[in-house]
Amino acid sequence: MPLRNKIRAHPRPDRSLSQSRSTPPVTDSPWGPARIALTAFFAVDGFLFAAWVVRIPDVRGQVSASHSALGLALLCLSIGAVLTMPAVGRLCLRYGSRPVTVGALALLSLAVLLPAHTHSVTALGAALVLFGAGYGGANVAMNSAAVDLVAQLRRPVMPSFHAGYSFGGLLGTSVSGLLAGPLSTAWALALSGLLGMAVTVGAGVVLLRGPAAPAVVPGRGGGARAGTDGASEAAGHPGRDGETGGDKGTGAGAGAGAGRPSARLLVLLLGVTALCTAYGEGAVADWTTLHLTDDVHASSAVAAAGYGAYAFAMAGGRVGGTWLSIRLGQTRLMLLGGLTAAAGMLVAALAPVAPLAIGGFVLVGLGLANLFPLAIARAGEAGGPQGVALASSLGYGGMLIGPVVIGFLADAAGLPSALTTVAVAATAAALLPLSVGRRFR
Repeated sequence: MPLRNKIRAHPRPDRSLSQSRSTPPVTDSPWGPARIALTAFFAVDGFLFAAWVVRIPDVRGQVSASHSALGLALLCLSIGAVLTMPAVGRLCLRYGSRPVTVGALALLSLAVLLPAHTHSVTALGAALVLFGAGYGGANVAMNSAAVDLVAQLRRPVMPSFHAGYSFGGLLGTSVSGLLAGPLSTAWALALSGLLGMAVTVGAGVVLLRGPAAPAVVPGRGGGARAGTDGASEAAGHPGRDGETGGDKGTGAGAGAGAGRPSARLLVLLLGVTALCTAYGEGAVADWTTLHLTDDVHASSAVAAAGYGAYAFAMAGGRVGGTWLSIRLGQTRLMLLGGLTAAAGMLVAALAPVAPLAIGGFVLVGLGLANLFPLAIARAGEAGGPQGVALASSLGYGGMLIGPVVIGFLADAAGLPSALTTVAVAATAAALLPLSVGRRFR
């Protein structure tokens, strides 16, 4: 009897305490259907944009546009994107990011057909407004869905989604380059749109039928992330209030709601970082083929290969982005990436021969690879879909001002000199995370 009493008196293990000390189980497999489908959306987004980029020289000749006129037409694409992004952020809050992703990609797949059927700069600008609306809406919706899925998986996998975008761009560049001779611009863009619609339907069914990832609570962060000391910090440990979110006191805007000044300031700084990065990405996308053909005197096939080399380098950098963010930390990775992109852009802009210029574009791709994904991911943790929308709007503001600035500078001082402004923007993107300090990590 005494023994029985002693046994009963022995305290039972506190299961809640042991569970709170352990990392919660991952709620989805690393490459579950939702992640694969969402990666397919990123890939088709990159494919469609690349299919358009490769045909820019043909469309310019079709509408008889000067550098500055083409810059104004390309400005319309960015205007359509930036005007759409805030509205899409609100739609994601109301209806969910996944349905909005499907709708935006469907619009993009249809809009990519339009530039081939324009015969004036004005008509081209109108077509690019609609194309930009689909492109900008898709990027906000996809990134919002990705932020939620990263939190669900509790792994820092945001760069992998953007790697899908880059591989899609590489595929689009390769296919469009090979078909540049046999197919007209109208047929090439029509087939690209058809492929985009097919992927949108197939991946959309998978994405919408799967269980929705829980939305990230603004200010709490979510998902595993890399600390600046190189250690992997697993967010998602239960807090004192029992909710699952980022560890309180860590992460972007931790403990602060999306509406608090600290969270708004953080999203703003991340948006400016994205702006500087997107300025470079937009410049390379819009002007690489023209620079290689007009200034370096490369053939159309070599020019397409140059953009393909840049896209391949960016894809490779993003494939390793998760590992690098864990090993180096996000701030160090962004600093190194920005400085690498700046050096590469100077080489690409000023090189007298095609191989050296293409090598510079490879460095630009490697350097810019993870700047935008990390900035958008942290903005999503700090402000939810509206944080993604604000940072994306600022980011694609870089694409809004980039074509105009480079176009007019190209007419005034030459395209090579104009492209050196990308090096300045990349340097700013490298240094901005340092100014954020510990709240960025």
